Amino acid sequence: MSNKNFFSLTTKYTGEMDKNIPWNEYPRPSMVRGSFLCLNGQWDFAASEDENPDALTEKILVPFPPESMLSGIHRDIPKGSYMHYRRRFCLDDAMRGKRIILHFGAVETLSTVYLNGKELGSHEGGYLPFSFDITELCTDGDNILYVKAKDDLDLAYPYGKQTRKRGGMWYTPVSGIWQTVWIEAVPENYVKSIRITTSMSEATVEIVGGADEKKIFLESGEIFDFIGDKCVVSPKEKHLWSPEDPYLYKFKLISGKDCVESYFALREIGTSIVNGIPRLTLNGKPYLFNGLLDQGYFPDGIFLPATSKGYEDDILVTKAHGFNMLRKHIKVEPEIFYHLCDKLGVVVFQDMINNSNYSFLYDTALPTIGFKRLPDRHRTKRERKIFEEQMYATMEHLRFFPSILYYTVFNEGWGQFKADIMYRKAKNFDSTRIIDATSGWFYRRESDVDSRHVYFKPVKIGRQSRLPIVISEFGGYSHRVKGHVFGEDNYGYSSYETKEEFENAFVRLYGNEIKPLISKGICALVYTQISDVEDETNGIITYDRREEKLNREKIYSLMQELYEEVPTI
Repeated sequence: MSNKNFFSLTTKYTGEMDKNIPWNEYPRPSMVRGSFLCLNGQWDFAASEDENPDALTEKILVPFPPESMLSGIHRDIPKGSYMHYRRRFCLDDAMRGKRIILHFGAVETLSTVYLNGKELGSHEGGYLPFSFDITELCTDGDNILYVKAKDDLDLAYPYGKQTRKRGGMWYTPVSGIWQTVWIEAVPENYVKSIRITTSMSEATVEIVGGADEKKIFLESGEIFDFIGDKCVVSPKEKHLWSPEDPYLYKFKLISGKDCVESYFALREIGTSIVNGIPRLTLNGKPYLFNGLLDQGYFPDGIFLPATSKGYEDDILVTKAHGFNMLRKHIKVEPEIFYHLCDKLGVVVFQDMINNSNYSFLYDTALPTIGFKRLPDRHRTKRERKIFEEQMYATMEHLRFFPSILYYTVFNEGWGQFKADIMYRKAKNFDSTRIIDATSGWFYRRESDVDSRHVYFKPVKIGRQSRLPIVISEFGGYSHRVKGHVFGEDNYGYSSYETKEEFENAFVRLYGNEIKPLISKGICALVYTQISDVEDETNGIITYDRREEKLNREKIYSLMQELYEEVPTI
């Protein structure tokens, strides 16, 4: 069954896409090498219950998932089906004689990879990258790459907003390959990974792999040596990163014959008591993190825009309206998204991706009417194990990006278990970021913030919290822009017929409810949301990214008034 709605709703990026090799740009900004062979493009494809089909008779445009219009398949993949992908490639002459690494940005959910008839290995989980050393199996001529994937929406694995019965706040599922597939050539002793930890004065660079002799060269000409696998980089000129001034220190890491280009930023998030009120701070000063919920969905590519310009424009629209933060909601994006946030200057509040069963009664209805102190629900041992493994893997993968200052472990009780223990585990894994243990409700005893969701009623603080107050979801006002909606159904928390009514309600919300509360303790805000998503029409821009619902200049000016309410020290 095709997803017919997608035929009538496209973004402008579709027309700008390279249809031969889409997303043909270096996919890993955290570690850039000169060697890059993009394997995106037309692959042979089949989807069936047969693990070993006789033939792959269709063509799919990788890296778009088969459910999407951009893939060329554009139909649901039934439960129990295997997705089969195949393509041929030849190595560039410059790659010969080196080690060859095959990378997958993400494959949903279970995948097994073969090269020239030999199994390379398998991967579980649909949001994180993985790779294989294929040196010994590569030939000088044609190589045949084969991927077998399966996604039955097993709720033990993180799945976010995906569901086979989409509607309301639940969206079309994706499966199979949905990020770039690529190859790089590296020397025998190469840097396998970089971990960077920063403060306001220095960056500590730790690497895995590489040669014995290694150095870091800053653009300024400063050179720093490693002691073992660690190098402390303390630039003479300290230039702090912030959304207002997103300064990045670019550097080259030379390790034997390996050369990697990367970057870091000097910045620090923390907490402080200011005038008796707990505050979040950025670079030692009280700061209002004022943002939008960002689901990361697009009508034509679903999990992926047609080009990276889709991500860039979302970030620029955010800033043009005066916001300084995006809450990446229950989804992990390609590295390019986070790099753009680093470069353009938007803070990211990053969610872990929920797994386990969702209960409307327990996770939404009861908390909405006031039952917000219910105990953690029981989860199976397998669900707990997978969530914890994926949480660590997500934090390790994203640790590099300086724009990410905040992690959410559990959202609205969905999949929640042993929240205090999971908070401590997350904090021990990365103590340099804020950890929101329970966004919305079902707070236990431990978290860095008092995280609240407010819908259907005015935003109020009530009694003063011992933790910095974060309104991690609110608003959700709905306005349908004719000609730019997904379908006939509509989902939102208040509906407004005209653009003028919508904008007036938005201005009243921030001017009358939010602004007076900044001085009283609100430290961060997440309005729902940046764009419409399928049935949800509560974005400040439409799902196709073609229409804005608010006057940029007016809203930007309103946001500046909010920032003026932040106390100084």
